[in-house]
Amino acid sequence: MMKIIEASDYSGMSRKAANIISAQVILNPKSILGLATGSTPLGVYQQLIDWFKKGDLDFSGINSVNLDEYCGLKPSHPQSYHYYMHKNFFDHINIPEQNIHIPDGQSKDIAAECLNYDKLIASLGGIDLQLLGLGITGHIGFNEPNVSFDKTTHKVELERETIISNSRFFDNAEDVPKYAITMGIKSIMQAKKILLIVSGEEKAEILEKSLFGPVTPLVQASILQLHPDVTVVADTKALSQIRMHGLL
Repeated sequence: MMKIIEASDYSGMSRKAANIISAQVILNPKSILGLATGSTPLGVYQQLIDWFKKGDLDFSGINSVNLDEYCGLKPSHPQSYHYYMHKNFFDHINIPEQNIHIPDGQSKDIAAECLNYDKLIASLGGIDLQLLGLGITGHIGFNEPNVSFDKTTHKVELERETIISNSRFFDNAEDVPKYAITMGIKSIMQAKKILLIVSGEEKAEILEKSLFGPVTPLVQASILQLHPDVTVVADTKALSQIRMHGLL
């Protein structure tokens, strides 16, 4: 079942999505949260931090597993997802360091790192709630358009559009790593609940394709149509194409 929640703007989207995550944490204080990076989740994380500081949330029993990490960047690199998660979320809440799990993009054996990451997720009992953003190519995590759906955690070569999109975080596009480790579609789809957050008019077309187009690996997010429990929280601009075509 797919539920679409509309918010008037980015702030509203962030708050509505944070409400869903906070409910998960309160109802199951030992939840396994799948977490995402990028610009879209920043407002969600800030809202959760605010509620934690007010005493409304406790993350001490939570385990987190992140979707992806660039290959070749040190955890201390300002554009690594290790750095992003600590700066924008983990350093401000009480999640134990040993409960934080992010792929090691510097591993000398990437294949083994990918295999071990899947084993880790399985050992935790799977993901209770997976937070996802939506890439401009329809990618979720770094699962780029492909001829098939990659099931397990794997190394991926990033699409030119993704590199260009992510170059805003770097000095220039040449500095963006060309490869990343990403959780596979199988691990994402095995999450008990999925929360997809989308903001902005530039995502309107790909959001419509993802939710109402054919299920195809050329639009990796389209696989979410087959998941039994997906909540989409998107702002009015991101939903503009869907609304224009009478699908909402």
